[in-house]
Amino acid sequence: MFRVLICWVMIVFAHNVNAASVSATSPNGKLKVLVTDEKHPSYRVFYQDRLVLDWSKLGMTFASHHPLTDGFTIKSNTKRTSDSEWQQPWGEHQVIRDHHNQVTIDFQHPRQSANRYQVEFKLFNDGMGFRYRVPAQTGLEGNIHITNELTEFRSADFKTATAWWIPARGWNRYEYVYNTTSFKDIDRVHTPFTYRATDGLHVSIHEAALVDYAGMTLDLRRDGRLKADLTPWSDGVLVKKNGAFTTPWRTIQVSPSATGLVNSTLILNLNEPNTLGNVDWVKPGKYIGIWWGMHIGENTWGSGDKHGATTSEVKRYMDFAHKYGFNGVLVEGWNHGWDGDWYFNGDVFNFTKPYDDFDIEAISAHGANLGVELIGHHETSGNVTNYRQQMDDAFALYQDNGVTQVKTGYVADAGQIKRIDENGIVRHEWHDGQFMVNEYLHNIITAAKYGISINTHEPIKDTGLRRTYPNWITREGARGMEFNAWGSPPNPPEHTAILPFTRLLSGPMDFTPGIFDMGFKGLDANSDRPQTTLAKQLALYTVIYSPLQMAADLPRNYEANLAAFQFIRDVPVDWEKSKALSGEVGDYIVMARKDKHSSQWFVGGLTDENARVVNLDLDFLTNNTRYKATIYKDGNNAQWETNPYDLIIENKLVSPSDTLTVKMAESGGFAIKFSPL
Repeated sequence: MFRVLICWVMIVFAHNVNAASVSATSPNGKLKVLVTDEKHPSYRVFYQDRLVLDWSKLGMTFASHHPLTDGFTIKSNTKRTSDSEWQQPWGEHQVIRDHHNQVTIDFQHPRQSANRYQVEFKLFNDGMGFRYRVPAQTGLEGNIHITNELTEFRSADFKTATAWWIPARGWNRYEYVYNTTSFKDIDRVHTPFTYRATDGLHVSIHEAALVDYAGMTLDLRRDGRLKADLTPWSDGVLVKKNGAFTTPWRTIQVSPSATGLVNSTLILNLNEPNTLGNVDWVKPGKYIGIWWGMHIGENTWGSGDKHGATTSEVKRYMDFAHKYGFNGVLVEGWNHGWDGDWYFNGDVFNFTKPYDDFDIEAISAHGANLGVELIGHHETSGNVTNYRQQMDDAFALYQDNGVTQVKTGYVADAGQIKRIDENGIVRHEWHDGQFMVNEYLHNIITAAKYGISINTHEPIKDTGLRRTYPNWITREGARGMEFNAWGSPPNPPEHTAILPFTRLLSGPMDFTPGIFDMGFKGLDANSDRPQTTLAKQLALYTVIYSPLQMAADLPRNYEANLAAFQFIRDVPVDWEKSKALSGEVGDYIVMARKDKHSSQWFVGGLTDENARVVNLDLDFLTNNTRYKATIYKDGNNAQWETNPYDLIIENKLVSPSDTLTVKMAESGGFAIKFSPL
């Protein structure tokens, strides 16, 4: 339940008709934005008087209306300060502070008919966001087609900065290995896009509250200008509006350290509060699934002798979940449509017709007796029209069988989402275009009517809408664990040391960690298996945040190593507070989180291909309290290629004044549970 704890607001009005510039600062005074109308509307950003972004354009153009570009001048501005706190129903923090200074700038044109718009800036201590507000007005009527958003982010460090990025508008959506290059060598990139200047200043550019608009990618132009490059409709139009509209927030996170980016709450604070009312039915939890067996070839999604989604197999998984304290069992491949090459089966998926060997009523009854839920699955193979036509019936079936969580899938090459338009003509859209932005949200809102939470795979990128729609509980949106089963190639050791500083800045990720058997194709198959140690697999549960966490491996592999499995059983998924303690992008990270429902703390650390030693100061623990630290760490001979299973489990008595020294092997890690005595 959300509640405002503190709120005070100060409003100052200024009407400077001839003003050429307006400035605003963050509450601590370190971040500053300067906005001007000289030549054309543009802005500049400083951090501690150091230039971060040089003059960057603002504005947009339309297909049949006057552009919001040159000739606009600053007519007036409104400033205010706000300081409040709000509660998440679930999350990495229970209480979030929203402390910002805001300036809303009115631009007007002296001659053209479409002659006014606003740019609203909010400056926090950890970054800033800005968005366009275009009111209804004469000269901007009827169907408004945006053909170009002129927004720029002109880096002052582009010649020497290091950047971490994935390509935008490629066939595999967001599921690419991250590139580490010089800033000047990037291509068109997805956001969050993160870079580090030579003096250590870290910047990440993204967007917040992406609703009824095209997703923003970034296209590098000359002089370090990152140009907003919106993903188009199939007809080439970028965004379609009618009447007044507001864009998503364009966000710029700034920090002198990499961990400062991770500890930011900027994206959530730029989203609207919960609109669903009481969401006590949204339940974080840990699950297992009939999933990994398909990826490594033991089972199939389609029917036949190796079919995974059978009544007997699901009951067996439910028994395992009940025995070891898991909330649910995900089942893929239960419904008609998976036979053959399911990647292209979007036209034939039936979301209410189970295969003959899958008795959904008997399975649900078995789970109810055990206190274990069936977790539903809807794979669309990119045919969203077929899915939308069945969506209400599909959710109703799940509701009747006690299902409260559903994993959705939109497996299709980027640009190949299939929709049937109002004239019955097949159109193909991008996953991150305006049409699909709205389609994903329609799925969330519809699911809420049935008391169902959604875990979206092949999603639109996260922009913090979980605050507004808390049943959008997690999503994919990057390379997950399944790539380690395919050899295409697997995720490299640095992958999970990059994700916290890039993809995870946007929100939770269903990465599906916890693989205990690295040798399902032999340990010598290094190009075809997880490139981690066992300790690193445990660390992922604390490092990669998701309110739904999967124990992805097969039950037999956990029962073969119950000592290590104990950490997965113990680690929570709902937190009172979280803090990145140390780390560098692509090298390593150490993350601490406090359980929301107890006094326990959990810490996870992981490294890239390099072994390293970290000194863990325990001053985040509660003062004047002694703890038992249960430590899961790489053994002395651990090495991901030759000896990934070498694991030491030890207990120590510690206090907040202590420091633990932990060695991580190559692509290794550690996981610690701190229990107060």
